[in-house]
Amino acid sequence: MSAGTRSLDAPFRPRRGRVVPLVMAASSIALTTVVAIAMGSVGSWGGADQLMLVGFGVAIAAFLWRYASIRAEPRADGLRVRNLLLTRTVPWDDILAVRFPDGDPWVSLELADTDILAVMAIQRVDGERGREEAVRLATLLARRRSTPPPAP
Repeated sequence: MSAGTRSLDAPFRPRRGRVVPLVMAASSIALTTVVAIAMGSVGSWGGADQLMLVGFGVAIAAFLWRYASIRAEPRADGLRVRNLLLTRTVPWDDILAVRFPDGDPWVSLELADTDILAVMAIQRVDGERGREEAVRLATLLARRRSTPPPAP
């Protein structure tokens, strides 16, 4: 479904930024498990060593799952942005502009408190879809603001 046919209020999620980390997370667990079993069968590693390696693979997978779960959700009270480490809800009237300059990896929001908030859910790597999603976010912002943005 293209951005033009998506509901204006649909959550924003990256396409490639979701698939690749999930595949890599599964690969991480599988690879570390196979290596741990192989190292145990040749007799050079004990059970604790094997568990630590599998635990390391699970930790990598958990980080990659978090990356795959980034999104931005339009809500009545504002835009809830879940990035890699933090989740923040920004009221619509606190968002002054949506920016997606050439060369930036993802959209950023210019906020009333002079802060800039990255929206990793809309990524340049998604190509035309990423640009369409940035336009959809700007359109949604224009409709949700109760007051016009201040003049520059």
